[in-house]
Amino acid sequence: MVTPEDIQGWIAAGLPGTEVSVEGDGAHFEAVIINPDFAGKSLIQRHQMVYKALGDKMKADIHALSMKTLTPNEYQS
Repeated sequence: MVTPEDIQGWIAAGLPGTEVSVEGDGAHFEAVIINPDFAGKSLIQRHQMVYKALGDKMKADIHALSMKTLTPNEYQS
């Protein structure tokens, strides 16, 4: 079973410079992902970056992932 720590590690490995926290119950997860590379990107582009970092795990291992994708400045506000 996938844990929040697994997802946290996969995102951090795929998006260097990311601060990430993940909560979940093994099937449904919520993540707050903070990365300076999100600056100037739309919400869809940010989510695509995270999906790319997760690769096939999003299809095979993770049932549902809700994300808040923020730049460091947005997180501070």
